[in-house]
Amino acid sequence: MFDGLKKKLNRFRQDVEETAEEKAEEAAEEEAEAEAEPVEAETADADAEEAAAADTSTAEEAVEEPQESEVVSEDGDADAEAEPVAETADAEPAEPATDSEPVDDTDSEYVYEGERPESLASDAAKQALAAEEKEDSSSSSRLKRAAAFATGKVVIEEEDLEDPLWELEMALLQSDVEMQVAGEILETIREKLIGETRKQVQSTGQLVEEALHDALYEVISVGQFDFDQRIAEADKPVTLIFTGINGVGKTTSIAKLAKYFEKQGYSTVLANGDTYRAGANEQIREHAEALDKKLIAHEQGGDPAAVIYDAVEYADAHDIDIVLGDTAGRLHTSNDLMAQLEKIDRVVGPDLTIFVDEAVAGQDAVERARKFNEAASIDGAILTKADADSNGGAAISIAYVTGKPILFLGVGQGYDHIERFDPEAMVERLLGDDE
Repeated sequence: MFDGLKKKLNRFRQDVEETAEEKAEEAAEEEAEAEAEPVEAETADADAEEAAAADTSTAEEAVEEPQESEVVSEDGDADAEAEPVAETADAEPAEPATDSEPVDDTDSEYVYEGERPESLASDAAKQALAAEEKEDSSSSSRLKRAAAFATGKVVIEEEDLEDPLWELEMALLQSDVEMQVAGEILETIREKLIGETRKQVQSTGQLVEEALHDALYEVISVGQFDFDQRIAEADKPVTLIFTGINGVGKTTSIAKLAKYFEKQGYSTVLANGDTYRAGANEQIREHAEALDKKLIAHEQGGDPAAVIYDAVEYADAHDIDIVLGDTAGRLHTSNDLMAQLEKIDRVVGPDLTIFVDEAVAGQDAVERARKFNEAASIDGAILTKADADSNGGAAISIAYVTGKPILFLGVGQGYDHIERFDPEAMVERLLGDDE
């Protein structure tokens, strides 16, 4: 049941998981690069320091050489020191050289043109620092992403979901999920996944499954109530009216519920409000006899509201707990037949009006549920042939578009082949592992 949709949901989970795992691998590589960068930076600093030290040593040697210089006399005697020349009063002051560079008045004995040699070391250091800053700037974004991995997390971003979400949307629509419902599911998934972090101890598949679970549950569980409790607390007799188009399994569903209530200790009476279709009395009578149930019926062409009203009177007089009333198969485009349904609602005032359709009808069933709800304000739905439906679109969509819950699923031809609809179990079935 719903195997086709189940496979498509699992495909979405796998797509997102693969995307996240690729992202995690990239983050791991970036983290490794980030760890290697400090070592490279230290090596560059060491090289710069060595170069600076070498330049400083060369500069110091250049400074020391003039201290050993000797003054050579005119006679060429290298061993004799030159006597200082005494200044006389008659000597005229030397004229300042106009083209010479200004004399450094510091204590230094020697003067050099340009920058001092020691500045060579600081230049090398500056170059090393500038190169390091440039490298840091270019790798900042990579370090940021690697930091997420280093702390054990991977962030799921919008671009990670773009392709998988598009594929999921197509899968939902192909599975007969109503368009508005598909959009609601996708929006919920976006809200729950984008910006979330995946811890390394938690698989991405688990994170996506949680988002899918919440998104599906929110649309499937709309309007849910405890059906058994509602029946138990209602004044007896409880009247249930079944409506829907011809051939979807209304009469069989009535028989199945008669058996369901019998197991819970309730007595039931059947009423045939389908007075338009030839053979309708015979069909429901066969079920009543098979289940040993009382049937209230009128001649063909009678008033459906009158038939069901008589059944309620009979149940009240004979202390019967539940009235199960069939109605003619009505097309939601037939105004006359829909008017008859409204009359039953006014005359009988049923406790529950239940819409019946086939799960395999997909979006047609969803549209019919919408129309019947507008005409008679249904209280819930039964989907027949759910065991033959691989898509599950009607099961996901009907509650959301009508605001009324799915109550039962028909899963076979036998009287026992009916299941209470459980939204949580439905979601688990859709997201469970393939068998």
